[in-house]
Amino acid sequence: MHADVIVVGAGLAGMVAACELIDAGKAVTIVDQESAANLGGQAFWSFGGMFLVNSPMQRRLGVKDSFELAWQDWQGSAGWDRLTGENPEDHWAKQWGRAYVEFAAGEKLPWLKDQGVKFTPIVGWAERGGLTATGHGNSVPRFHVPWGTGTGISEPFANKLRAAAAEGRVTLAFRHRVNELVFTDGAVTGVRGERLAPDNSPRGVASNREVVGDFELSAQAVVLASGGIGGNHEAVRRWWPERLGTAPQKMITGVPAYVDGRMLETAADQGVRLVNRDRMWHYTEGIQNWNPVWPDHAIRILPGPSPIWLDARGRRLPAPGLPGYDTLGTMKILRTTPDIAGYDYSWFVVNQSIIKKEFALSGSEQNPDFTNRDLKLLAKSRLGASAPGPVEAFKEHGQDFVVADSLDELVTKMNELTGDGLLSAEQVAAQIRARDNEVGNRYSKDAQTVGIRNSRSFLGDRIFRTVKPHRILDPKHGPLIAVRLWTVTRKTLGGIQTDLTGRAFTADGSPLEGLYAAGEAAGFGGGGAHGYNALEGTFLGQCVFTGRTVGRTLAARL
Repeated sequence: MHADVIVVGAGLAGMVAACELIDAGKAVTIVDQESAANLGGQAFWSFGGMFLVNSPMQRRLGVKDSFELAWQDWQGSAGWDRLTGENPEDHWAKQWGRAYVEFAAGEKLPWLKDQGVKFTPIVGWAERGGLTATGHGNSVPRFHVPWGTGTGISEPFANKLRAAAAEGRVTLAFRHRVNELVFTDGAVTGVRGERLAPDNSPRGVASNREVVGDFELSAQAVVLASGGIGGNHEAVRRWWPERLGTAPQKMITGVPAYVDGRMLETAADQGVRLVNRDRMWHYTEGIQNWNPVWPDHAIRILPGPSPIWLDARGRRLPAPGLPGYDTLGTMKILRTTPDIAGYDYSWFVVNQSIIKKEFALSGSEQNPDFTNRDLKLLAKSRLGASAPGPVEAFKEHGQDFVVADSLDELVTKMNELTGDGLLSAEQVAAQIRARDNEVGNRYSKDAQTVGIRNSRSFLGDRIFRTVKPHRILDPKHGPLIAVRLWTVTRKTLGGIQTDLTGRAFTADGSPLEGLYAAGEAAGFGGGGAHGYNALEGTFLGQCVFTGRTVGRTLAARL
């Protein structure tokens, strides 16, 4: 036997599980198809947002939150509807969802602080919802930003593993690609696969797949923490749900190429139960990275509430297709409306005042102030006279950005960029002027204008996130900017079904001895703890929660 536990995947969930096991004195081997440079997986690249409930940071900003309100929001967003029949797909998912909200309202913050994670005082209001109290969305701001962004979450655990490896307490088997699970008397007792040639590519860059040998490892238990399918467009299209129309012909990629879903298919082929595979989380505000790391590298705009959102034909999107409100609701509008479903893009139209305050970009590398914990740069970039440097860089170099001093010029450039000639300057002007007419009073019938004023009633948004209502066409706030938006692939919401200890099931719904799953591979818990929708700041948190749960389970059982 090579270890007490084999962990497949060196991302956040796998690292947390391994750290729990190491603390308990267990022998752990982590196998991953990538190199040591990629320890930490997707978490390293993320903005790092964390969903917390009734935190000190919320209370300081006047936010009144509670477990009851958060659980109401979670249930309204999840919409679990596969709860009947034999071995229902949502049975364990709903239990994991509630357990996670309890964790977020209780032990999560002090435990993360004990691991070395530090938070800024900033709380964002992400995924504001579908405009009903019991429907999708966050009723209050819950998106907590850590110092270091994604690196601030992943590196404390990565550093712990590096130190443990140096001391011989964990084996890090990089460039090992698992091809199959090993069974003994019906229980999972190991893995076998191929050793890949060394590759010194920088973090995130696609690596070679040259096979130089094989391997087989045995253990008392195996943990699958291998991630989802976001880097595999073929798999995304295969599982794309009919309720969201047709998958775009062109998508861009929000995760490195190694997020290929390969281990999920391997598990399914060997009788492991995967559920809710048609549930996924992709964004409609993606832009092509002008300085890419991986193929089709996408950056997501995390918008404030003020951009005008137009479809490919220049019509303003109806609610809930408002910036920052309802990710999949907007996706459904764009992919099921007959006369625009054939076009893979939409548009933000903003001005310099809006882009300066309201445009944030996903990714640790796009937020050097938070990532490098640079207070001077933070003050300059978030409260200064211009937009943050990475945003200005996209405005200057990004192939999806056009800038003009007049609306006629802007629309001409938008048509030139797409080559479709779909936009009428008169129609676009009418859409924007109608919205501009709504900002003269402190009240409005326009849902987006109401939302902007609602946002500014929250102190955090008023200071950092939401510009004072003004006429977009006012030259004092220029120039005008249009941003072409694409679908960016990101998260898999379904996955391996697990009970509340993280133990996996067979295809017939019976427990599978020796196999556990955590993180995105487990649908963030139970094969679908999010249900149909995510509340943001929840993906990393559920990697932490599921990894911790599995690690503690195995530490107690072995």
